[in-house]
Amino acid sequence: MIYYALRRLAVLAILLVGVSFAAFSLLALAPGDPVGILLGDAPRTPATVRALRHEYHLDKPFLTQYWLWARQAVQLNFGRSVQTSLPVRDSITARLPTSLFLGGYAFILTLVFGVGLGTVAALRRQTATDRVIVGGAIIGLSTPAFVSGVFLVYVFAIVLHWFPVFGKGSGFLDELQHLTLPACSLALIASAYVLKHTRAALFAVVDQDYVTFARARGLPYRRILFVYILRNALIPVVTISGLMLAFLITGAVLVEVTFNLPGIGQLLVQSATTKDLPMIQGVTIVVAAVIMLSNLLADIAYEAVDPRIHLGRRSK
Repeated sequence: MIYYALRRLAVLAILLVGVSFAAFSLLALAPGDPVGILLGDAPRTPATVRALRHEYHLDKPFLTQYWLWARQAVQLNFGRSVQTSLPVRDSITARLPTSLFLGGYAFILTLVFGVGLGTVAALRRQTATDRVIVGGAIIGLSTPAFVSGVFLVYVFAIVLHWFPVFGKGSGFLDELQHLTLPACSLALIASAYVLKHTRAALFAVVDQDYVTFARARGLPYRRILFVYILRNALIPVVTISGLMLAFLITGAVLVEVTFNLPGIGQLLVQSATTKDLPMIQGVTIVVAAVIMLSNLLADIAYEAVDPRIHLGRRSK
């Protein structure tokens, strides 16, 4: 397991180098003068032009510029924001915890409702319960997150006054209350996707010979469900869980805008709107790192779910 994780980390490091090179190339590929892009709305004076060319090494060859920038990026130093003149790292570290909290909260809700309802639907297949759950999943997949977010705000915040309308709150419990509606709107689509995979995986397992054997031996139904059925059916669910986690953490752009949450998605939208390339570069690399680590955790979880799988070893 340790060897496999180290090997995957080496591969991810190579991929991250490729992503960083593509992100850095945005400055060279963007139309217009790089100095003008970095200046933004600031006044253009010979002193500021010289300072920017020196800070971003624009007087050096492109590959040298990338090497000098990458050495700083490894230390999470992505330069200064065009709009605020503050270090990009400070803006990212201030907003990333909110996105991680929201994504983790939504991921827990996704697994609880997706796996739970998928199991119920599979065990009651071809019944009214199964049809209602599958119909709800189709509605969930068809509803954009920002639409469900507006609906949840109207029902639970404006009509019932159960949750706050916007903001992230302060303190764990207050933040948990503020992020419940955004997490639910995110989890609606993701849990519907997990539900369909769980239901299909259980269909393939529930009629296997070893399950029939376990029933014939008179084992308790709960033991059959959790040890023989769910444990074997969770493999494809674990496969997509890494992608789900990455999506929930980094893909919550519209939800963060809807609920006015100071997260990494909202920061990326604002940076793209204002053409803040240093901020876009920093956010892109952080998002790529989160996605890669999420997939690595999902791969490692295979062996925890099914010890028969030995990652990094060939079957003999």
